[in-house]
Amino acid sequence: MSNVVIVRYGELALKSPGVRNHYEKILMRNISAMLDQCGVVYSGLTREWGRVFIHTSDERAVNAAANVFGVVSASFADSVDATLEAVSKKCADIGAKFIEEGESFAIRARRTGNHEFSSQDIGIRCGDAVWERLILEGKTPVVDLTSPDKEIFVEIRQKEAYVFTENLKGVGGLPLGTQGKMVALVSGGIDSPVAAWLMMKRGVEIIPIYCNNEPYADESTRQRALDCIKVLQQWAPGHPFKIYEIPHGHSLKTIVRQCSRNKTCVLCKRTMYRIAYEIMKRESAAGVITGSSLGQVASQTANNMYAELYGLAIPLYHPLIAFDKTDIINLARKIGSYDVSVRQATCCSAVPEKPLTNAEFDSLQTEEKKIDIDDLVISSVSQAKVFKL
Repeated sequence: MSNVVIVRYGELALKSPGVRNHYEKILMRNISAMLDQCGVVYSGLTREWGRVFIHTSDERAVNAAANVFGVVSASFADSVDATLEAVSKKCADIGAKFIEEGESFAIRARRTGNHEFSSQDIGIRCGDAVWERLILEGKTPVVDLTSPDKEIFVEIRQKEAYVFTENLKGVGGLPLGTQGKMVALVSGGIDSPVAAWLMMKRGVEIIPIYCNNEPYADESTRQRALDCIKVLQQWAPGHPFKIYEIPHGHSLKTIVRQCSRNKTCVLCKRTMYRIAYEIMKRESAAGVITGSSLGQVASQTANNMYAELYGLAIPLYHPLIAFDKTDIINLARKIGSYDVSVRQATCCSAVPEKPLTNAEFDSLQTEEKKIDIDDLVISSVSQAKVFKL
């Protein structure tokens, strides 16, 4: 029975020793939190150079580990002594059950540490052992090192060796919590949860902000946004979200009544950015994440996005800026937010019939002089509801 999960990481290995050590510790904490969230039974975690090992016989540990940011792959393995005799016997045992009649096989071997044998020696010895066992089983062995039907992997380290048959691809990125905090505007649509997830993948802890447009939206829109945040939280065990719900309806009503109607959406976005910036400063965060994708909707043309930010010294991050909609949808399906985002909910009724698509860079500042924008922002932030899931 397999008794360990080998967890591999990527970018961490490129860091300086001190940074790498720090990131590895965070990665191990995140793995433990994910295992606990998934109800996986395990006896502990250890680490060696380039690897984290989960000591468990629970098969669910592989998928759990693969869903931790920073993990590039995971394998459920049998651990044996770091000798040719032990690994070749284990390969033969696995091959007898794993390789069917007529299937070709290959041994994929690697070695680290000080040993009297090479990786090539491992491959030859283990391949011979599997070949002989298959003959004893009455099967016809076929070796194909280029495109085999089945592969058996052997990884020998200094004191222990591991034999396995599968590498499950991980989510990659950097461990969550290594790149500070940012606030994320989450509307409940398809884009904003994906944008937040991508920044989480880069190690950023998020503080979700939902701007409630009531009376221009209703509870169905609010619940959809909160459910998207719940999906994101599943990717961040051990990092409970602090959520801000902002009453944005009064600000939107003021914009609709007193400003040019075709500029409602871009003015609304500018106001949200200002609100998010205030929350960012309050939380000592480092940026504001949005789900904007260039040219996707009327308010996200290049000119509009320039005008939305003109005169505002706000560090905005648009991780989806060059993504096609199909790419965003595929990612939403992968992370589990798509079914929530496409759930029927009330659309914002403040959207004008013909929204502006080519705003002049300073035109929105002129519009904001018609209203007390600073007062609207301060009022909204002061009435924010702050809660955890």
